[in-house]
Amino acid sequence: MDQVIRLRSAVALVGRFPVLAGVDLDVFGTEIVLLQGANGAGKTSILRACAGLLRVVAGEACVLGVELTEDPRAVRRRVGLLGHATALYDDLTVADNVTFAVRAAGGERSSVRPALDRLGLTGRLPATRVASLSAGQRRRVSLAALVARDPELWLLDEPHAGLDAEHRDLLDGLVRDAVVRGRTVVLASHEHHRAHALAGRIVTVAGGATPPDPAPPGPLPVPGAGAVAAGAVAPGVASEVTSVA
Repeated sequence: MDQVIRLRSAVALVGRFPVLAGVDLDVFGTEIVLLQGANGAGKTSILRACAGLLRVVAGEACVLGVELTEDPRAVRRRVGLLGHATALYDDLTVADNVTFAVRAAGGERSSVRPALDRLGLTGRLPATRVASLSAGQRRRVSLAALVARDPELWLLDEPHAGLDAEHRDLLDGLVRDAVVRGRTVVLASHEHHRAHALAGRIVTVAGGATPPDPAPPGPLPVPGAGAVAAGAVAPGVASEVTSVA
């Protein structure tokens, strides 16, 4: 089982403030790991550090075999971060936003249309400027960019926010499908019922650090994995959101 994330006593600063103050975290291939903790505990900072967007200044930090303390940019095309902000360009259309995210990550334009269709962004919506969309529609565009990019590691920060019940269910299916196809997912969420149903393991974050993990890592048992693999979610599309390339 490949190790996707390895953090040891990882420290990261914003200004002089240690937003991460000694994080230890192991995540292995095809896991879904939930980061839980109070607001300000450091969950978002862990996700941003793993995406190569927040520099780790002390300790060890390795993601997908890349040493983040040496060159965090080297991992960005292989990771998909869905953050609080949609990171979309208001003046571009829906389709152009997703295409831009895919090309920035070195992907193929052929993945754009299936991703738009999967998120229900059809009809006139692909040609609509993002500035004209509702908050929920913008969130779906970000998810389409994640799906089209198909990164090895999904980092999801409050991924259900702004989605209605139908699209929350769709997101859960996309996550499970990604894991069936060999991706790894780390998420932070206050949607406890949904997040606990998704996650194979839970890691508590407090004060920018993590306590020892009492449960050894293992392969994720995905409820109904056979049904998902059989086509409950369209194959061949996977993900990212915020373009970190």
